[in-house]
Amino acid sequence: MSIFDQLNKPGAEAAAPKPSEGSFTFVFQALPESVEALRALPEAALDTPYKTAALTICALCAYAAAPEIGRKMLNFLKGPAPLSPYEISFLNDRFRDGKHIPFSYFAGAVPENSYTPTAPYKVTVFSNPYSFQNEGWATLHLNSGGADSPRQIKLRLKPSEGKWYLSEQMIMVGIRTPQKDDPWA
Repeated sequence: MSIFDQLNKPGAEAAAPKPSEGSFTFVFQALPESVEALRALPEAALDTPYKTAALTICALCAYAAAPEIGRKMLNFLKGPAPLSPYEISFLNDRFRDGKHIPFSYFAGAVPENSYTPTAPYKVTVFSNPYSFQNEGWATLHLNSGGADSPRQIKLRLKPSEGKWYLSEQMIMVGIRTPQKDDPWA
């Protein structure tokens, strides 16, 4: 028997199990302030795409306060494909107009309170029927207190590690202006 006999046979490689569908709420007593603090959280196992998505919100909140720390956190969540110069430029541009966007994904953060969530910080990540269409990929959704429709985060499984990494986020987009900054409020 040749070592190459199994290469093209169906089922030669086990398919990764499909993640559970549904809605998952994550609760953080405090937001991590360093990549070490992020890595110490149980969600940092990155063994479900939902955990990685929830930690992405935490990392973006850190980016709002301290971009270098946020970049380190996001690079941890991106695994083998760190932030590109384009992604860094995009994030810097998004934060130029305000630092409230990532906080809007926590429960209770709305324009009326300037997107100020209270501890414990709760974020809900959910799937829909199309979230797991492509094997090894997930497109998950989050609701913002400042938007009418859910936003998406795309994640990718690294099968050799069994970990889900951030591929791209579509959550740093415009939301309603905080009431205190809205001249029309």
